[in-house]
Amino acid sequence: LKPAICPEVPDLIHLPGPLTEDAILRTLHARFFNREYFTNVGPILVCVNPYQDVGNPLTLSSASAAAARCPQLRHVVQEAARQQSDTGYPQAIILSGENGSGKTYASMLILRQLFDVAGGGSETDAFKHLAAAFTVLRSLGCAKTTVNAQSSRIGHFIEVQVTGGALYRTKIHCYSLDQTRVVQPLPNEKNYHIFYQMLAGLSQEERAKLHLKGYSVQNLRYLSRGDTSQNESEDVTRFEAWKSCLSVLGIPFSDVVRVLAAVLLLGNVQFTPSEGGSADAVADLLGVSSVALFQGLTTRTRQVRGQLVKTPSDPHVASQVRDALAKALYCRTVATIVRRANSLKRMGSGTLSSDSNESVHNQMDSGSQHASTVGSSGAKSSKSMTVLNSAVRHATDGFIGILDMFGFEDVRPSQLEQLCINLCAETMQHFYNTHVFKSSLEACREEGVFTDLEVDYADNVPCIDLISSLRTGLLSMVDVECSLRGTPESYVQKVRLQHKTSPRFFDPKPPDGRTFGIRHYAGSVIYDTSHFLETNRDVVPDDIVSVFHKTTCTFGFATHLFGSELKALFAEGATVPRGVSFRVSPAPHTQLQNGDEPVSTLTQDFHSRLDNLLRTLVHAKPHFVRCIKANKHEQPGHFERTVVMKQLRALQVLETVNLMAGGLPHRMRFKAFNVRYRLLAPFKSLKRTEDKAVTDCKLILEYFQQAIENVKHSSAAISWALGKRHIFLSENARQQLEALRGRRRQAAATLIQAVWRGWHRPSLQPVHARTCGGRPRPQPISGTPPPDLERCDPKTIRQTCSLFGLDLERPPPVPPSRSYTVSGNTKLGYPQTRVMKMNYPEDAQVKLLKSETVRVLGASPRRGHLLVEYEGQTYHVPYQFLELKPGGVSI
Repeated sequence: LKPAICPEVPDLIHLPGPLTEDAILRTLHARFFNREYFTNVGPILVCVNPYQDVGNPLTLSSASAAAARCPQLRHVVQEAARQQSDTGYPQAIILSGENGSGKTYASMLILRQLFDVAGGGSETDAFKHLAAAFTVLRSLGCAKTTVNAQSSRIGHFIEVQVTGGALYRTKIHCYSLDQTRVVQPLPNEKNYHIFYQMLAGLSQEERAKLHLKGYSVQNLRYLSRGDTSQNESEDVTRFEAWKSCLSVLGIPFSDVVRVLAAVLLLGNVQFTPSEGGSADAVADLLGVSSVALFQGLTTRTRQVRGQLVKTPSDPHVASQVRDALAKALYCRTVATIVRRANSLKRMGSGTLSSDSNESVHNQMDSGSQHASTVGSSGAKSSKSMTVLNSAVRHATDGFIGILDMFGFEDVRPSQLEQLCINLCAETMQHFYNTHVFKSSLEACREEGVFTDLEVDYADNVPCIDLISSLRTGLLSMVDVECSLRGTPESYVQKVRLQHKTSPRFFDPKPPDGRTFGIRHYAGSVIYDTSHFLETNRDVVPDDIVSVFHKTTCTFGFATHLFGSELKALFAEGATVPRGVSFRVSPAPHTQLQNGDEPVSTLTQDFHSRLDNLLRTLVHAKPHFVRCIKANKHEQPGHFERTVVMKQLRALQVLETVNLMAGGLPHRMRFKAFNVRYRLLAPFKSLKRTEDKAVTDCKLILEYFQQAIENVKHSSAAISWALGKRHIFLSENARQQLEALRGRRRQAAATLIQAVWRGWHRPSLQPVHARTCGGRPRPQPISGTPPPDLERCDPKTIRQTCSLFGLDLERPPPVPPSRSYTVSGNTKLGYPQTRVMKMNYPEDAQVKLLKSETVRVLGASPRRGHLLVEYEGQTYHVPYQFLELKPGGVSI
C-alpha cells in the first residue's frame, strides 16, 4: 500500500491490496495528518478525535463552526432524514467508543446539522431552547476525569420528531447520573463543572446571600477531595452563559444556585458538638429550621414490633444520610431541569407551547399517568386526554434519534457506577454486532444465499450474561446481598464461587477479598466492591425527607424536588416519619415504595431503562458512528498507533471492512428495490406489477451490469444475489447503484431544464417580451401580504375528476380554433384584411414589412398564429404582428 494513496481513500472498503489491520491503521494515520478525521466503512462512519478543540464547552452554539467542516457527518444526517421522510420509519444515529473518543462533540455536530437539514437552522425558537438546555446540562453533567477533561457523566438519547419534512419537537432522555461523584470524586478527578463555575462566577454580594463568603475549592470537602486546580477565567465565562440559558428555559437562577450552594455546604457539616455553623447555613438556604434539619440528619425512625422507635445515629450513619441528601438534591435538580427542557415543543407555527410535564430522567409511563387521572375532575380528564393524544402522536410520527451513551472506561478504583457504564458499552457493542454481522449472515442463510466470506467476529454475549443475567448475574447478586444485609467480602466470595468457570471472570493478583476482574470487549477491568452495596441501595430516609414538607419548609423549589415522596409520606392518617426509605434519584409515584423500602435499586432502575432504550433502538433503522481517540493524553494532533490499534480491534473495524468489501451486508425487498432503481431500465420494459417484481429486479440488474462494464472499480466486490423475499447487495454494488441512479436523475433534470429554457427563450417571443417590457408591472401596495398559494391535495384532485367525469391519464382534447374574430361587439369572419404592425420576422430575413396590407385566411394550426397570404405566399404569423384594417368582412 503506497503511502500517497492512503489520504485519498475516503472509504476503507476501496483499499487496494489485502485488507489488514496494518493497512487500515496506516490509512487512518495518513488521513489524520492530512486533517481528514472522518473515514467511511460503507455506511458506517469512523471518526478519529484529533483534540483540536479541547476547550470547547460541547454545546450546540459552540458547534456551529465545526459542523460546516464535516461533510461526512452531514451525509449521515441527510441519509437518516431521507429514509425517515421516505419510509416514515424511525431512525437512530448511534455513537459509540471509549470515554474521551469525542462522542458528545460529534453528537452536537450531528444535532446542529439536523436542525440545518430539517429544522430551519439556528434562528428557530426550538434551536435556541434546545441549545440553552444543553448549555445548562453540560455544566451539570460533565466532569474532569483522568482520561477526559470534558467527560459526560450522563447518557443522552436525543429524540427529534420530524413531521412533513420539518422538525416538530425535540426531547432529551437522560440515563444514569454518576451520583457518588457529588460527594466523593475519585482521586485526581473533579466534581461536576457547575460547582467550580459557580464559585468563580458569583459576585461578592451573591456569595454573601448564599453563605459562600470565605469558601473556595480548597476548603469545601466535596471539592477538596479531588483535583483542586481551576481555570477561573474560563469558569466565569461559562457560568455567565449558564446563567443566561437558565432564564431562556424559564428556571429561576436563584432557586437553582440555592440548592447547589446547599449541596456544597452540606459536605462541611460535621456531627460533633464543637461544629454546627454550616448546618445553620444549609438550613437557611433550604428554607427549613436548623434544628429540624440537624434532627433529620442525626436520628432514625424504625419500626420495632409494631412500634415506632427513634434512635440517635452515630457520626458514620449521620454522614451517610448527609451524603444521601446532597446526592438527592443534586440529582433531583438535574431531573427538574431536564423535565423543564422537555416541557416545551415547537409547533407548526414555529412558536413554543406547553407540552407534557413528564419526567424524562426517570421516564414516567404515559399509560400510568393516564390511568391515574381517569374518573377525576374535568381538568384532570382533559390532561389525561392530552397525554393520550401525545402518546398516539408519538407512536405514529417517525423520529430521528441521536444516542450518546457512556463509553467504556477503566479507572482505578472502578466502582458500581463503572460496572453499569461498562455494561452499557457492552450492550451497545452487542447491538452493533447483531445488526451488522449476525443479522446479515443469518438473513443470507435463511433465504438460501451463500457467500464465500466468513466473518469471524467476537461475540460479547457471555460478558453481558455474566453481568446482567437474571439470577446469577453480578447485578442480581448485588441486589440479593443488599436484601440480606451482607458485606462486600461475602458478595465477592459468592461471585467467585458462582462464576469461577466463566472465561470472562478472573481474580486479580495479588488476591483481595473485595475485588474481582472482568474481561470486557475493550479490555480487562478490576472492580472494587467496598461501596457496591451502599451505592446500590441508593436510599434516603423519611426522617430527612419529611423536613421539606410545605408546612415546615419555606423554600418551594426544595419542596417540589421531593413532591412525590412527600405526597406518599403525608397520606391521610399516616404517621410521619414512620421508618421508610425513598430512592435518592427521583422515581415515578407508582414505584416509590414496596413496604418500607424502595421498589427498585440503582442497578435495577438502570437496567430497566437500558432495556427500554434497546426496545426503542430495535424498532429504528440504525446509523453507526464509531469514535476513536487518537491518544491517551488529549494532545492535539498526536496519533498513538498502539492506542488506536487497540480501539480498532475492540470495535471490530477490520471485520466490518471485510464484510462490507466482500460480503452481502445489504438487503432490500424486491418492491423497494424496483421503486428506487427502476429508472435504470427502460420504462416500457418493466412490468410494474406485484407478481413480476423479481423479473423487474433481474431486468434492472442487467441494465446496471451493462452500465458499469466500462467503469473502473476498486478491488471491492460488486455482487448481488436474489433470495426468497429480498435482494442482497454488496456495499460496492450499492454505492455503484446509487451513483448511477444519481447520474440518471441528474441527466433527466438537465434535459428537463434544457427543454423548458428552449421554449421560454426571449428570442422566440420578441413581441411579447417588448409588450410586457413597455408597461411596467404594478408593484404591490406596501404591507400587502403575499398570496396564499396552496398545492392541491391529490385526494382532492381525484374527487374533482370523478365529479366532472375527467380522466387524469387522458385529458380532454384542446377545443378547435374559432372561425371568426371578435372586434368590439362585432364578429368578423375570414378572410380579413389586416396591416402589419412591424417587420416579420425580426431576427432573420424580413418577409413582411411594416405597414404592408395582407390578407388573413384564417386561424393557423400553430397556437397564437394566423394564416396570412401575401403575393401568392402563405405565412404563419403571430397575431401580435397584425392589426385589423377597417372594411373587414363581417358576419
